[in-house]
Amino acid sequence: MRSDRLRWSDIRKTSAFRLALLLEMAAMAGLLFLLVLIYGLISHELNQRSDRVLHTEASRLASVPTNRLPAQIERSIGNSISGLNYFGLVTPDGRLLAGNLRLPGAMMQNRTVEVASAQGIDHPLRIIVRRTPSGAFILIGRDIGPLAYLRTRMKQILLVSAVVIMPLLLLVSLALSIGPLRRVNRLQQVARTIASGHLDARMPVTGRRDELDLFADTVNQMITAVERTVGQVKSVTDAIAHDLRTPLTHVRNQLYRTSREAGLAPQQVAKIDRSIDELDFVIERFAALLRISELEATKRTSNFAAVRLDELAASVAELYAPLAEDKNIVLSCNVSQRIIAQGDEKLLFEAVSNLIDNAIKFTPDGGIVIVGAGMMEDTAYISVSDNGPGVPAHQRNAILRRFDRGSAAVSTTGSGLGLSIVMAIVQVHQFSLELDGANPGLTVRIMAKNRPRNA
Repeated sequence: MRSDRLRWSDIRKTSAFRLALLLEMAAMAGLLFLLVLIYGLISHELNQRSDRVLHTEASRLASVPTNRLPAQIERSIGNSISGLNYFGLVTPDGRLLAGNLRLPGAMMQNRTVEVASAQGIDHPLRIIVRRTPSGAFILIGRDIGPLAYLRTRMKQILLVSAVVIMPLLLLVSLALSIGPLRRVNRLQQVARTIASGHLDARMPVTGRRDELDLFADTVNQMITAVERTVGQVKSVTDAIAHDLRTPLTHVRNQLYRTSREAGLAPQQVAKIDRSIDELDFVIERFAALLRISELEATKRTSNFAAVRLDELAASVAELYAPLAEDKNIVLSCNVSQRIIAQGDEKLLFEAVSNLIDNAIKFTPDGGIVIVGAGMMEDTAYISVSDNGPGVPAHQRNAILRRFDRGSAAVSTTGSGLGLSIVMAIVQVHQFSLELDGANPGLTVRIMAKNRPRNA
């Protein structure tokens, strides 16, 4: 059975988690787009301001006569209070005539370009080049180190925002998913309780009127209708079984007395005996139906105590040993440790007796029936295995219903209620019943869920 503990694989599959994550990722994408837009606008505006300064300076120097340009460039460098402006006058072959800025390489005229560094300058610049009538080039550069720093910081902010926001989005999605998933787990627990036969159980409704409440309310209405229908059918069945058992018993006894009267022909006695056998079969079915109804109605727990499952298995096996021997079947008890669980010893004895009786009934001559008790992880169990024809996997749930005996039991006499009695006893204990293939044959386990003690 699946654990009720919340797991990541369950959480990430919930609609709440996926929807929350989708909305949060959309919000994050919008935020990052806004940051990128702000970064682009600020970067563009700062570049435009630098370019306007460069174009203004280039126009001013281009208007200066060629013979006065070297002196004017030197004065411009001296007048640059911020120290962010660089000037140069170079010949077409790259020789510096004046200033502190050399041509960093082939550049287009009258257009600003950005370079990572220039000769003697180790920080980024925006540079504009103008050609003088004499063929020399005027170079004007502006230090954009602060702008480059701002760009770097904004990129870091974008990266850090993504690194920080993603885990936060994941945490928020988890927080929004855990609540609904816990409610779904509670609904699953109740559904398993209902499936085990407790039709009085109901889905929890929180009162929020959300989709889970609507679902739970709908299921509760359905279960109420099913419970009422099943109750009516059971009442009719029980009433018929109770009302007919007594007159059928009287008829059976009357037939028995008649068969013992003198003067009857052997053929008549044989017919009466066959009728008695058929009545015994019907009475046995009625008795089984009433027993199931009694178990389902009382659900007694007052007699629950520590039960030695290993001793119980050995006792039932010993009881059925003569019957198995008569059918030439090897009945063995495989118990290697003390197994203790809480339960009603008499009811468990009856359940195991029904399982062994079924196993012997469906196992052919020379077959084997093994009764066992042990631990499976932290759960105690009693098992009965045989090497008979077995039950196909698709029929194993069906044979737990009343009168359903499966295709393998067509040629074998029986009421079809033995496993129904076992199931009723299992439900009283809130245990579970497992049916597995034994290759060949069938293995039936009564699994104790109430955390037994392995003494």
